[in-house]
Amino acid sequence: MIPWLLVLAVISERGAPLSALVGERMAALPGERGDQPPPLHGCEVDPRARAGALESQARAIDLTDGLSMEFDAWRFNLRGSNTEPLVRLNVETRANPALLRDKTAEVLKLLDG
Repeated sequence: MIPWLLVLAVISERGAPLSALVGERMAALPGERGDQPPPLHGCEVDPRARAGALESQARAIDLTDGLSMEFDAWRFNLRGSNTEPLVRLNVETRANPALLRDKTAEVLKLLDG
């Protein structure tokens, strides 16, 4: 209940419809709308071995849920699906669709070996 009250407060303060506020967030985080490449088939891929070339450039590496690496302007997560025999790749940037395309291609190239 409280989250909805907070959302209503933001709508009231900004004087904009919820769709406009959501649109702003979606534009600020390209890649969150499902415009990622299709999932990678082949769970036999060892993500750390394949993406290891990026480790020296990463600001942070987290192995909690697959392999996550964070860089100055972008980040990615690579993990096996819990429900399908797939490897999922999520790449995010902050309002930079060109960087999103470039980094997605770079990670995919590393994974293809």
